[in-house]
Amino acid sequence: MSNILKLESGPSAETAAVVFAALGDQQRLWLVSRLCHGGPRSITQLASGARISRQAVTKHLRVMEDAGLVRSARRGRERVWQLEQRRLEQARRYLSQISTQWDAILEKLRAFVEA
Repeated sequence: MSNILKLESGPSAETAAVVFAALGDQQRLWLVSRLCHGGPRSITQLASGARISRQAVTKHLRVMEDAGLVRSARRGRERVWQLEQRRLEQARRYLSQISTQWDAILEKLRAFVEA
């Protein structure tokens, strides 16, 4: 049964694992949502309305930066953060691949059961 679902190994799988690990936190998902809907923002803007401190926001952004999900640039005295859409797209494609493979497996199982 272990050979039924064959996932690509290599950069795609490694990239997806790092991204999914970084997104495995409620606060980081909330930050991604804010960046998706509000565009690039400073830490002060991101921390506004958050239930965590600016220091905690910074820590979460660093984790996401290490995963390639966000990048920052200096604008005057502030650092502005934005999403790396390419990295999110890579993770989405990986999930799509898994979904397609599971659909095929379930179809084979349905055909077997109905035979």
